[in-house]
Amino acid sequence: MEYRRVGRAGLKVSALSIGGELTQELKRGDQSALRLIEAAIERGVNYLDLADIYGGGEAERACGELIKRLPRSKLILSSKCYWSMSDGVNDRGLSRKHIIESVERALKRFGVDYLDLFFCHRFDPDTPLEETARAMEDLIRQGKLLYWGTSGWSASQLYEVCALTPRLGGYAPIAEQPMYSVLEHGIEYELMPTARSVGVGLITWSPLAGGVLSGSFRRNSDRELLSDGQRRWVAPWLDEESSETVERLIRLSADLGCTPSQLALAWALRRQEVASVMMGVSTEAQLDENLQALTLTVEEEAWAQLFA
Repeated sequence: MEYRRVGRAGLKVSALSIGGELTQELKRGDQSALRLIEAAIERGVNYLDLADIYGGGEAERACGELIKRLPRSKLILSSKCYWSMSDGVNDRGLSRKHIIESVERALKRFGVDYLDLFFCHRFDPDTPLEETARAMEDLIRQGKLLYWGTSGWSASQLYEVCALTPRLGGYAPIAEQPMYSVLEHGIEYELMPTARSVGVGLITWSPLAGGVLSGSFRRNSDRELLSDGQRRWVAPWLDEESSETVERLIRLSADLGCTPSQLALAWALRRQEVASVMMGVSTEAQLDENLQALTLTVEEEAWAQLFA
């Protein structure tokens, strides 16, 4: 396993990590999902990305049962808050009240004393940024959080908070979580340069564009097998332009002797700004396939073929 620093922080995370759709499977008590997380940890994955919104906290509770059997110091655990967790008017957003209560609930669900990372799951225009930053600072000083980050924030929002925290005498966020893939790479123009300049590492998600970059939905018959929810999720990447990019990816992977999924993961990992790429897998075979992306060496000339 390869481990990378998160921005300018000393924290190191596995280059491939577990998050998103797999951890959400835990909300149904899916023991196979729990076994996959354990298998990933056995293979060197040390970063588990969760959020309160995943199953209303059930994913964190299920994962907590697993980590009781593992050395806490070897794991990087994260959670997030922002989205509404009840009909309570204050049970949402990034107010001091919601952040502190969300962290306390996450600690209880995990059954741990601290979280390594805690993310603001979106930017909250209704809460002063200073209030959010000071709440994070207090939780870090209490030892309940070690670091904090943002998720789905724009380049300007990230720059603003990183400029504000030194003036407050506090800790700046160390990580941002954007979507990033061969089909979704707009962050390279503004967010990625901004993150690099302020020392924030990127922990990216959806590297396979919901499975589209695995080559699974090449034919109309394959697409018809999708559920309504899956179809809505991958719809932006089923247009003609995206399909042409997928075909180029498939051809290049054949030339390089790897799978499309491995090549797509290697593409997302190629930038030094990326600390970790979150995987969503459904079998151990798929997990092992994805991990092999770390061994791929691809020249820049080859990457250029994807966008010819």
